Amino acid sequence: MSPVDLTKRIKRHAAELGFQLCGICPATPPPGIARLDEWLASGYAGQMHYIADRREAYTDPGHVLDGVRSLVMLGMSYDGSSQIHNTNGTQGRVARYATGTIDYHDLVRDRLHLLADTMRELVPNAKTRGVVDTAPLLEREFAQLAGLGWVGKNTLLLSKQAGSYFFLAALLTDELLDFDVPFQADHCGTCTACLDACPTDAFPQPFVLDATRCISYLTIELRDAVHIQLREGVGDWVFGCDICQEVCPWNRDAPASEEPSFSPQADLNPLDLPPLFDMDESEFRRRFRHTPLWRAHRRGLLRSAAIALGNQGDLKALPALSTGLNDAEALVRGASAWALGQFKLTEARDRLHERQGLESDEYVRDEIRLALKQS
Repeated sequence: MSPVDLTKRIKRHAAELGFQLCGICPATPPPGIARLDEWLASGYAGQMHYIADRREAYTDPGHVLDGVRSLVMLGMSYDGSSQIHNTNGTQGRVARYATGTIDYHDLVRDRLHLLADTMRELVPNAKTRGVVDTAPLLEREFAQLAGLGWVGKNTLLLSKQAGSYFFLAALLTDELLDFDVPFQADHCGTCTACLDACPTDAFPQPFVLDATRCISYLTIELRDAVHIQLREGVGDWVFGCDICQEVCPWNRDAPASEEPSFSPQADLNPLDLPPLFDMDESEFRRRFRHTPLWRAHRRGLLRSAAIALGNQGDLKALPALSTGLNDAEALVRGASAWALGQFKLTEARDRLHERQGLESDEYVRDEIRLALKQS
């Protein structure tokens, strides 16, 4: 089978599997490796040490699949057109991509396996490897080389047809395919809506993200306490953030997802926060194990929930925060202490004083002292 015919069959099956975007590029060293080095040197990766640890692997997709010649770059839309409900004071916002019934990694990986099966049916000796976030591959660089879109000022890949509400994936193969024309244009123009809207000033300049200030990083990747200067900016977000996407003009007509598993669930859109503080590890696992929220772990999600409740200041949150103040995890106790300090009420001060007499963790003791000063 010729590269042209093989490519047509692969693209057709990709569309049948629910990938709205599909483009092919050669397995060359990514042009943005120097920018990655600058980004790492600036400290913008924060605690995502796995990126620096695998830095050399990013230089060549051959580190992901030996002998790779072509990359099939794919995009699957999630529900960017759906209505996102406002929080009521004791609820938290979850990024759109995480409000479905399944972890997108699982669904997209399964579809990649089916696409790889097609490749091997057409070319029995073909080598393949599917990638969804987990391999050292600069997906946005290769997606642009494959003609899918351009990297916007918010560092996300943008498509004129799909906006930015889609998951990127790749199927690497040692087969030679028919390559698409790289996307050369930049359709952001003079727009700075995404940069201006970020409440934590996570963009030091256009096309550069300081992850250590990004709400998505703070609520998912960060394993420690959120810096006190950033807590107010987190607002009511408890897992991820969509602000820079919500204000993007290219998402005004974001397409509806064709995948039912990505449809927002009522109990995640938004998420009721007080019940989280009554969950032990087994209950947390039972509810969130097969959703993206599992990545934050119980302690991380409760830390973010406490910050969101503190920012919103609803009195109905006081019992949950009092429970959090006595949680087994110091990270949760510290965040709950800060949140109680935002209420400036006698009841909150009493709870803080009670815990102060019991607390042995120095980090939590510092948070309690600060909270008492603020209250």
